Parts: sequence; structure tokens; C-alpha cells
Amino acid sequence: MDGFGERVAESERGLLEAACSGDQRAFAELYSKHVRTVYWSVVRMLRSEMHAEDTTQEVFVLAWNKRGSIRIVDQSILPWLLTSAQNLAHNRQKKSRRESAHLSSQTSAELDVRAVDAESPVRIQVLGEAIDLAVGELSDMDQTLYYLCIEEGLSYAEAASALGTTHGGVRNRLSRVRRLLQISLAPQKEGIS
Repeated sequence: MDGFGERVAESERGLLEAACSGDQRAFAELYSKHVRTVYWSVVRMLRSEMHAEDTTQEVFVLAWNKRGSIRIVDQSILPWLLTSAQNLAHNRQKKSRRESAHLSSQTSAELDVRAVDAESPVRIQVLGEAIDLAVGELSDMDQTLYYLCIEEGLSYAEAASALGTTHGGVRNRLSRVRRLLQISLAPQKEGIS
């Protein structure tokens, strides 16, 4: 690891240790460093800025409450935050689906179902769900790289800086992630063609 990556890793580890001792300013620095990435990853999952704000807040409340047990992965707490965000977002989606199913079962007898060309939105939704599933099967670090570089559009250098690693390491690992996703998503792409 280069000197800069080591300083980033030490500073993030130090901030977490200070937060574990009750230092709210150290936790605020971790929050400032990662809130944007967490928020946009949740927006992508939930497709709702309002729900993403709530879920992002829940992630950082959870992080504060569990700060003593957060596991740093590849020199960063970001993978822990994104995994927590994913879990909380999935829980919110399940709750929303249950509520929607309950509501639709109550009103389905009253609805006049009209034939619409719903095929395209359904295909897009199926592909989105397949992507979410394929990304969910990646390791924590690979998911983090996916969110940073593919979803957030960070450069390799920016992602390397955020994760305390090298540009080449990010480039090589992301190339492998893309190949894995292409293989996982091949059947869905054929079904859409």
C-alpha cells in the first residue's frame, strides 16, 4: 500500500477507535466522509429519495450504536456501512411490499384492470432485480467497488483513496467484478433481447 493509503487507513481506524470511546466529533468525521456514498447507494436500491434519507439516517444510528463491533474491511468502514444500508433497505422494501399486497388485496375487487403495455417496465424491473441480486452475491469489498465506481461514478483513483488502496488494485478488482456480473446477468440479457 502506498503512504497515502496507509494514512487514510490509519485515520479511519483512528476515527473509529475515538468514536468507540464516545468521541462524537470523530464519528461526525466518519459520517461526513461516507454519508453521500451510503445515501446514493440506498437511493439506487429504494428508488425514493425520501426513504433513502430515512434509511441513511438509520444506517448511521446503527453504526453509532454498534461502533464497538464494526469490522473494518480493506482499511475502511464503508463496506460495513453499505452492507448495513443494503440490509435496512431490503427490510424497508419487504415492509413496503407487505403493505402494498395488503392494500391491493383489499382494493383488487374494486379495480378495473385495463390492458396496458406493461412489458417494458416489467422487463426493466426484472433486470434491475437481477442486477441487485447479482451485486448482493459479491463480497463486501466487491459490492463497495461496484457502488463507488459503477453507481457513484468515482474514478479508480478516487475509489482507491476512499478505500486506502491503489489505483491498480481498484482497476483489477473492478474488472473481475464486471466479468462476474456479466456472467451472472447473461440469462436475463438474453431474455430481454
